[in-house]
Amino acid sequence: MKTDTLRNRKINSNKHGFTLIEIMLVIGLMVMLVGLVVFNIDGILGGNQKTIAEMKVKTSFETPLTTFKIHMGRYPTTAQGLGALLNRPENDKGRWKGPYIKDAASLADPWNQELQYRSPGTHNASGYDLYSLGEDGVESADDITNW
Repeated sequence: MKTDTLRNRKINSNKHGFTLIEIMLVIGLMVMLVGLVVFNIDGILGGNQKTIAEMKVKTSFETPLTTFKIHMGRYPTTAQGLGALLNRPENDKGRWKGPYIKDAASLADPWNQELQYRSPGTHNASGYDLYSLGEDGVESADDITNW
């Protein structure tokens, strides 16, 4: 019986919690990881802006513009612009069934610049030209286009 009591004491004395140093070490590592993410968030997400713009220009507007064309018999004119997908154009003859896009924020690229639209297009004569001016906001080689 004495041996069992001593054995139980020995087993119980080996049970330890975390020491203050171990807890501080874990908290320090977590702070470092959070700091790395916070200070590099622009680098992590910023690189995706071009990809987002490409998706928007090349695919996201294809369905709304095609649906508009099916209902109206044509793409929106250059003067109407992409706004015709959101707001009923004048003289729609009751054919407009929109809105074809969710909100006005959809009409901007990731740099909060208005997407450029032409119909009939210069590059797509039977369709439309849709493009983003890119991060610099001026027509140049970095533009993201649907042609």
